[in-house]
Amino acid sequence: MYIPEFIVSFMTVVLLIPLFKKIAFKIDFVDKPIENNERKIHKAPVPLLASIPIFIGFFLTYFIFERNFTKESLFILIGSAMILAIGMIDDWYKTHKKEFPALPKFIIQIMAAAVAYFSGVVFTGFYNPLSKEYVMLPGFLQFILTVTWIFGVTTVINFTDGLDGLAGGLSSISAATLFIVALAKGQTDSAVMSIILVGITLGYLKFNKHPAQIYMGDASATFIGYILGIIALDGAFKQATVLSLFIPILALGVPIFDNIYVVVRRFLNGKPVYKADASQIHYRLLSKGLSTNQTVFFLYLVNICLCLSSIILLLLNI
Repeated sequence: MYIPEFIVSFMTVVLLIPLFKKIAFKIDFVDKPIENNERKIHKAPVPLLASIPIFIGFFLTYFIFERNFTKESLFILIGSAMILAIGMIDDWYKTHKKEFPALPKFIIQIMAAAVAYFSGVVFTGFYNPLSKEYVMLPGFLQFILTVTWIFGVTTVINFTDGLDGLAGGLSSISAATLFIVALAKGQTDSAVMSIILVGITLGYLKFNKHPAQIYMGDASATFIGYILGIIALDGAFKQATVLSLFIPILALGVPIFDNIYVVVRRFLNGKPVYKADASQIHYRLLSKGLSTNQTVFFLYLVNICLCLSSIILLLLNI
């Protein structure tokens, strides 16, 4: 019953990306190579407008199949539009070889996470495995944890977008895992959002596999992270026990664990946390002699293993 959602989201992105590739070249919205920059490994300008097809593909499919336009869906649309807008501004700066300040991005992403909270997507608490009672967290703690989670996932997916096919592939694997979790828990809306996300990321990967024809940019990477964070909160985190809280964390394992390492390393070295460098695991693997494809497929494999661990944890029901 979820096949139509997958097909529509996949085909929407596949059909729209060629159009937006042409538009990107026409308006010079392209990521240009920079000499002596270890993060810019492409040799020719690459369009940076996959964000709009991805955004359209997700919400067009969602509102076609979820006919009830609820407060939650409206707020998620608003929060996503905020994420997309600030991401596209950041991408525009990159096309002109400039750096957009981190503070405006931080403020807008926090505000978008707060919008999701006020929509009703909230981490309210967990079941105590000993007493079997539900532990309801105080309101202020619910807000802090919800906003921190959504902002965190938004950020780590963006940090992972460094190689052709990497962020899209990892996001697709994670979304497929959250889809299985949602099916197991009977959470229809989370399952729909997950399978749509699988469709748009696979549609994007058709054009982003090495050598990439188009990039998602910060706009798409943060949008995908935002939606993944919401799916996890509205699905895997809902009415979870203490141990099953690790299910969504493992489902997003590679982006989360790698970027915790990166943030700690930058902090200990006295570097700004938001200052881009080549400390992510994909750059470290490239420096060890792996090719782009070898690095990407290795990280796919690691993420699949972590996702299987999360499904095992789900099946244990503890």
